[in-house]
Amino acid sequence: MKKLIFMAVFLFAVIFTSNAQDIARNAIGVRLGDNDGFGAEISYQHELSEATRLELDLGFRNNNDSDAFKLTGIYQWVWNIDQGFNWYAGFGAGIGSWSKGNNYLGNDDDGLFLNADGDIGIEYNFDIPLMISLDFRPEFGLIGDYGRDTSLDIALSLRYQF
Repeated sequence: MKKLIFMAVFLFAVIFTSNAQDIARNAIGVRLGDNDGFGAEISYQHELSEATRLELDLGFRNNNDSDAFKLTGIYQWVWNIDQGFNWYAGFGAGIGSWSKGNNYLGNDDDGLFLNADGDIGIEYNFDIPLMISLDFRPEFGLIGDYGRDTSLDIALSLRYQF
């Protein structure tokens, strides 16, 4: 926990000494984490300006207890740390649907859920059109039983830039 707090303070301190960096116009790949069972998501980023972008992530979960899908949209600001290294922060929302069959009460259950999301991370852009990133995304459940709690998602992403 101390490392996480130190990393957040360090990243926010960098904002005052960093300049915006050109970011890829588009990037697509996978985001691998584990939040409410969403282990892998298809991830797409689109540049909005020199220092901002939109990230869309689509995840699907299927196991013995439930099936679910989630679409998350995050608006991000991007700052340069050093050659190829950037950090970013943003906010957004996630919406999804879930279905649980034969739960512990013996009946089926399903529904829609809505989350408010934050995002902070670090990324490295290689000389080839490949980007790797690590981010922390807290999700706060607003509507629905599936995502009504607070979830802390840490994920590693690999994206092709074009």
